[in-house]
Amino acid sequence: MAIYTKEEARQILEKALSFSTADACEINISGSESGNIRYARNTVSTSGHRSNQQLVVQCNYGKKVGTATIDEFDDASLKKVVERAQELAKLSPENPEFMGPLGPQVYDEGIQYSEATANISPEFRTKVAESSIIPAAAKDVTSAGFFNDSLEFEAMINSEGLFAYNKSTSTDFTVTMRTNDGTGSGWVTRDFNDVSKFDAAAASNTAIDKAVLSREAKAIEPGKYTVILEPAASIGLLGNMFRSFSARRADEGRSFMSKEGGGTKLGEKIVDERVNAYSDPLHPDVPTSTWNNEGQPLKKTVWIENGMVKNLSYDRFWAKEKGVDPVPFPSNVIMEGGDASLEDLIKSTKKGILVTRLWYIRSVDPQTLLYTGLTRDGTFYIEDGKIKHPVKNFRFNESPIIMLNNLETLGKQVRIDGNLIPYMKVRDFTFTSLSDAV
Repeated sequence: MAIYTKEEARQILEKALSFSTADACEINISGSESGNIRYARNTVSTSGHRSNQQLVVQCNYGKKVGTATIDEFDDASLKKVVERAQELAKLSPENPEFMGPLGPQVYDEGIQYSEATANISPEFRTKVAESSIIPAAAKDVTSAGFFNDSLEFEAMINSEGLFAYNKSTSTDFTVTMRTNDGTGSGWVTRDFNDVSKFDAAAASNTAIDKAVLSREAKAIEPGKYTVILEPAASIGLLGNMFRSFSARRADEGRSFMSKEGGGTKLGEKIVDERVNAYSDPLHPDVPTSTWNNEGQPLKKTVWIENGMVKNLSYDRFWAKEKGVDPVPFPSNVIMEGGDASLEDLIKSTKKGILVTRLWYIRSVDPQTLLYTGLTRDGTFYIEDGKIKHPVKNFRFNESPIIMLNNLETLGKQVRIDGNLIPYMKVRDFTFTSLSDAV
């Protein structure tokens, strides 16, 4: 069993720390127990269970740093890995940006753990696959999916007196449905910390319906369209936007957050005033650890308020250089939404396109956050408030900044990849060409 209680982890870490003679030492321990099931062509192909544990030691002499890793925790092994890290530190060149370990910190109690998820059985995973395979076969559709559940812990200690511990659970599910005539495709992803919130049958049926509805798609001219973006479509663009909230990259003129002539866009309005986004490790729908890999406490942080940049992320080194307090990078993104359902957004659209998913997103221009990519797994033409017919997939060229300035309506939030993102209706979304891929 690779999961240790808080006290068990502390004992191992304290023992390892006792072997260090370096100027400073930081030690991390982690472990996971996870299970999975994979299926394709309406047949289970693999199922399994993984158990992993590791301990990582970082020692430093001044600004010379060495790191070593091991997965055996007896006294001899712990002494060996610490000595190896110290040996490597003495051989290493100085790191001019090295920041020593933090002192003791105060952390909120995390809420990532779910007993129901920790107790998932192989029989439960079989039911997940069955919930896709049987209804797919009944609709002349072929399913291919993957379900993974995990129970994890992580803990850290250092020579300055810091100790942190977190235990978490998670589930991840994706399924692709293809019609047997090869012309229709549907896709769904779901992720939760608490498996009791997961409905495998409902998720699978959504993908099946998309696949059936998307058969024999028609080609329409590329151009600028009003689009309804499901969260799985917008998360790729939005994720890239939030990854640009680095103060250092902005200060050095290397990102969209850089101002021409110097400075950053902190405090400036960059998107529609209805856009509000923050991170919060204690949000009940998308909880995360309450500390990061440096041992910094994570708190609720507002990144965009009424369309204005309220914070940029400062790592410890850059915060010291600029004489400000560190602002840890967000562990999740929560974008506020509205009350409209997907059906409401469709009904309110005279002419437009519904996009299930954006895929193969690549950067075109980092300074403007312009990206290109493809629609996939269900793209539909809307007319007079109804889905009229499926359309062939498009290549797009678009920036999340332009997208959020062309915002028409914010819908309900949906959890996607550990974030909360609303349905969005956006005008003048740019499609540049057609794709024959289903």
